This record gives sequence, structure tokens and C-alpha cells, in this order.
Amino acid sequence: MKLVVAIVHPEDAGALVDALTDKDFRVTRLHSQGGFLKQSHATILAGVEEAQVDDVIATIRETCHARSQFINPMPPIMEPGEFYMPYPVEVTFGGATVFVMDVARYERI
Repeated sequence: MKLVVAIVHPEDAGALVDALTDKDFRVTRLHSQGGFLKQSHATILAGVEEAQVDDVIATIRETCHARSQFINPMPPIMEPGEFYMPYPVEVTFGGATVFVMDVARYERI
């Protein structure tokens, strides 16, 4: 038995949960927040047999997509007589971060 933990963008989470449940996987969705960009994420948990891990990861690849966004790296600096406006920086975020862990014991009650 394996536990698949996928941290995904909230815009992808609903579609991912639907896609996994359509394939008869039992999933749990948790709200989480990442350190980078301080944005919310969704953490999807799925307990599956070892032979099903590749199917779950393939579904995650099909459903979750990376995005680009422009952010200001720091607030504008204003000194007397000076004005510095930092240029926005393009960052890529989204997609999924996936962990697969061994499960020592599993009981469905």
C-alpha cells in the first residue's frame, strides 16, 4: 500500500479530485498554504495499491498545469529625491509536487 500526497494549485484541485474519483480512487482534499508567494494550495491524499501509483501520477500530470505570473520582488523604494520602481519578475508556479510513501498499515472502517 502507498500514500500519494500531491500538492497542487487550487484551480486544479477540483478537476483532479473529480478525475481520481472517476477512476474509483478514494481521495481526501486538504487546504494548505505554501511558503513561496504565500498562496493557498490544495493537498490531495490518495491511498492506493503499489500497482496503481503510476495511474494516479499520470492523472495528476494530465490535470495539473504550471502557470506563469508576474510579481514585484520587493515594494517600491522611495527616498527623498529618489524613486525606484522594481521591475516585475515572471515566476512559474502551479503544476504539482508529488510524494509517494509506504504505508505500514491500512484499515478501512
